Amino acid sequence: MPKSQKQQIDQVLEAADRMTADELDRLPYGMIQLDSSGRILNYNALESSLASLRREDAIGKQFFTEIAPCTRVQEFYGRFKEGVIREALDTSFHFHFAFKQNPRDVTVRLLYSKRSRTVWVLISDHDGKPLGTPEAVTVISRDA
Repeated sequence: MPKSQKQQIDQVLEAADRMTADELDRLPYGMIQLDSSGRILNYNALESSLASLRREDAIGKQFFTEIAPCTRVQEFYGRFKEGVIREALDTSFHFHFAFKQNPRDVTVRLLYSKRSRTVWVLISDHDGKPLGTPEAVTVISRDA
C-alpha cells in the first residue's frame, strides 16, 4: 500500500471517534464501530451499500454472529477478541467476505480506540485503496 494511502487511513482512524454519522458516511472506506462484545455501534453508508444491508438493520446487532458470521474465524474474530482483552489492537489483513449478494476480497484494518474503548473496522479494497469517492479528505483535514 502506498504511503499516502496508509497515511490517509491512519488519519481516518485517528479521527473516527470524533466524527459524526454524516462525516463517517462521507468516508471512501467501509467503517464499522464495535463495542467490546462485537455489537455494532456505527455502520457507515458505504459499508451498508457494499454489504447490501441497511444501517438500521445492522446497528445494535452482533457483527460476528448476526451480520457477518464468515468473520467468526481466528484471522478476524480471534484478533478482535485478543485486542479487546489487551486493550491494544492495530492490525491489517486480507479477508474474503463471503456475502452471497456481494462477495468481495478486501483489506481489513482493526484498531482499538482507547478513547472510546471500542474497535474500529476499516474496509478498503484488496490493495488498501478506497472503495468509494474521497469526499472525506476535507473532513479529515479540517479536524487534523
